[in-house]
Amino acid sequence: MRAQIEKWRRSPMSSLEMLPLLEVAHGRREPRTSVESPASPVVDRIHAAARGLAAFGRRSLLLIALFAAWEAAPRLGLIDAVFLPPFSEVIAAGWQLAQTGELYDDVSASLLRALSGFLISVALIVPLGVAVGWYARLGDLVNQFIEICRNTAPLALLPVFILLLGIGELSKITMVIYSCAWPLLLNTVAAVKQVDPLLIKSARTMGATPEQLFRKVIVPAALPTIFVGIRLASASAMLVLVASEMVGAKAGLGYLIINSQYSFLIPQMYFGILGITVIGLAFNAILEALERRFMRWKSPVTA
Repeated sequence: MRAQIEKWRRSPMSSLEMLPLLEVAHGRREPRTSVESPASPVVDRIHAAARGLAAFGRRSLLLIALFAAWEAAPRLGLIDAVFLPPFSEVIAAGWQLAQTGELYDDVSASLLRALSGFLISVALIVPLGVAVGWYARLGDLVNQFIEICRNTAPLALLPVFILLLGIGELSKITMVIYSCAWPLLLNTVAAVKQVDPLLIKSARTMGATPEQLFRKVIVPAALPTIFVGIRLASASAMLVLVASEMVGAKAGLGYLIINSQYSFLIPQMYFGILGITVIGLAFNAILEALERRFMRWKSPVTA
C-alpha cells in the first residue's frame, strides 16, 4: 500500500486528483466504482405514481367506506337485501347486462341523446347569451321571456314535448336542449355583464377594434362563469334525459331503471343508477379538463 501511495505521489497528478485516492488508501472513503448519476426517470415516475395513488386513496376514503357499508349492511341483515342488494350483486348484474349487449345499447342511446342535446344547446345558447349580455336593448326585450321560461320546470313540459314531437328521439333531444338552455343563458349573460369596465375602456383607448375587443377581452374575462353554466347544463341534461327515457323509450339508462323496477330486477335497477352517476362524473371531468385547457392564463388558487 505504501508503495502505491509513493507511486501516486510521484505521478504527474494534481493534488485534487490525488485526494480521493489517498482517502481510499487510508480507509476514509469507499472507492467509487462508477460515475454517480441522478435518479432514474423510471424511479421518478414510480414515486410520482405512488404519490398520486396515495392522494387518490385519501380523497376516495369516504366513497370506499360507503361501498363497504353498502356491501356489509344487507349481508349482516341490517337492511333487507331484497330492496338493497349488496354492492357485489349490483356489479354482477351489470356484468351480465354487459355480456348480453343490453348495457351497450342503453348506454350508447343515452349518450347519443345527451351529447346531441348538450352540444346543440352550447352552440346555440352561448352566442345568444353573449349577445343578450352585450347589447342592453336586446336584454331588455327578452328579459321577461327568459324569466318565464326558466321558471317553468322542464319536466312539467315533458307531456307537451311528447304530444308535439312524439315519443321518438326528437322529443328527448329537444327536452335536453330546453333544460340546458337556461343555466347556459343566465350564466353567459351574467359573465358578459360582469366584465370589468376598466378592461373595456383600456382596450378601446389602445385602439382595439370591436372584433379584437370581443376576442381579446370579453371572451377571456367571461369564460370562467360560462364554464360554470356549461357544467350546470351537463347535469341538467342527464337529469331530464333519464326522466324522458322513463316515460317513452325502448332503450337508455332511464328505460333500464324503470323497466328493472317493474320487473323487480332490483340489482339491475341500482346498476342503472350507478351508470348514470359514472356518466355524469365523466362529463364533469371532461369539462374540467377543457376548462383548464382554455384558461391556462388563469393562475391557480393556492391555500
